[in-house]
Amino acid sequence: MTRQSFVRELILFHRAMMDSLAHNFKDVSGVLGVLAFLIFLAASLAHGADPPSVAFKAGFAERDITPEIGMEAPGGYGKAYHRSIHDPCKVRAAVFDDGQSRVALVGIDALGIRRDTVVKVRQAVQRKTGIPAQSILIGASHSHSSGPIVWTLRGEYDHASPLVQRLAYEQSTLADPKYLARVEQALVDAIGDADEHRAAARAGVGKGLEPTVAFNRRFRMRDGRTVTHPGLGNPDIVEPAGPVDPEVGVIGAWDAKDPHRLLGCIVNFACHATTSPGGISANYIHYLERAIQGYYGKNSVVVFLAGASGDITQVDNRSAYQYPGGERWAQIVGGKVGAEALKVLLTMEPGVLAPVTARTRIWEVPRRGPSAQHLKDALEIVQGDKKKVDDTTWTFAKETVVLDALLKKNPRAEVEVQAVQVGPAVFVTTPAEYFCRYGLEIKAASGFPFTFPVSLANGCVGYVPTEEAFGPQGGGYETRLTSYSNLEITAGTQMRDAGIALARQLTPGRVPEPPRRPPFRGKPWSYGNVPPERN
Repeated sequence: MTRQSFVRELILFHRAMMDSLAHNFKDVSGVLGVLAFLIFLAASLAHGADPPSVAFKAGFAERDITPEIGMEAPGGYGKAYHRSIHDPCKVRAAVFDDGQSRVALVGIDALGIRRDTVVKVRQAVQRKTGIPAQSILIGASHSHSSGPIVWTLRGEYDHASPLVQRLAYEQSTLADPKYLARVEQALVDAIGDADEHRAAARAGVGKGLEPTVAFNRRFRMRDGRTVTHPGLGNPDIVEPAGPVDPEVGVIGAWDAKDPHRLLGCIVNFACHATTSPGGISANYIHYLERAIQGYYGKNSVVVFLAGASGDITQVDNRSAYQYPGGERWAQIVGGKVGAEALKVLLTMEPGVLAPVTARTRIWEVPRRGPSAQHLKDALEIVQGDKKKVDDTTWTFAKETVVLDALLKKNPRAEVEVQAVQVGPAVFVTTPAEYFCRYGLEIKAASGFPFTFPVSLANGCVGYVPTEEAFGPQGGGYETRLTSYSNLEITAGTQMRDAGIALARQLTPGRVPEPPRRPPFRGKPWSYGNVPPERN
């Protein structure tokens, strides 16, 4: 029953009771008491108060997944290894419960997450907690200073030639099976812990703006091409080739028994986590977390979910100043986004965020492959003297050869788009480094007052640019064919349309509001209701 229909029923009940009172005064005080309560309840619902039947709960938990020194450092196309630790990497989980269903939103400090990892973790969590697999969202922060849970696992190219195996296993980033198993268990434990410690909560949702730390890295140049990172102060830059999204989306949940205790929050923002402060790190998310916990305390869990940031980084190619170092960059981005999230938390109205539910769509998207000539040229490069070509040429030749082997085994990629609703907010996911324009289009068409796109969630299929990026004036790094990025050109549009369709299957919940003001009594403040006193 909707709030409006419930109010109508109460009004009809009120009329019936009044008719009864007119004929029977034997128990007037009792009847009047019931009437007073029902009228108050109807008025409360009419003015936006929470329905008393909704038993809203929230739980948060985290686990440490800091990799060991010497493990591979993902983020490039070759081998690199961690040599120091800056700050911990974590799994952070939130579970919301409206009394009828539960959803889990999970952030992980990782470059990405494998699809098979998501499936395995979801199945384990469903067995452990009863939360449906489709109601679990796992999003990677895309930290370039995290542990090796992506990309290739040794054995996945055993079907290919010795050359391809050498390129895939010895010249490319590998996931670490032992570390991956540890992370999978941490995910299951964190979600289970958050579910087990659900408590009666009051939650709010809001959004702020932080427009000074994230920039589109793709530019239209004077020669008509599009270039990714054309260089600081390049005079041939005409304009950015795409938009940015400065919105900081936030959900916060407070203990119903202690309204000053923040159980945890979700923060959604679109920017590559490439500030890399030095060593193993959650990247700028570390300083985002510190900004919020500096006010609410270290027991408040901060779940970060990356927005549509495939073409968005902290690098301002048109800046008049030199770039700061990684540590300073991480502080600036994380601190500013965290401060804006804190402002949103401090001003949002807590209440009930209901309903909570989820929808998913899973399908297969064809991969695109290199032309015969492209492959022939790449083979000549990787079979020749590596010293005779520059590193970039050799790297992408290697990727072309490995991609050809991947296509023989897996010519299509499984893709999941998910919509997770928490009251008036919806999180719409893609497993891609998704271009910002698509995220903005999803926000515009979702039908929700709060729409938070989440990239690199529930799998990883590489960069997914707009179709325009593949046009005559397109190009740039994100359109390169690699074993990582290779979906057909329409993949981004497919994901956008699927996400919008899922969101529009859902009905937004009510946004909590402060108590309404009483009617004006016609009397200004007596202290101020005077003419000017000049002497």
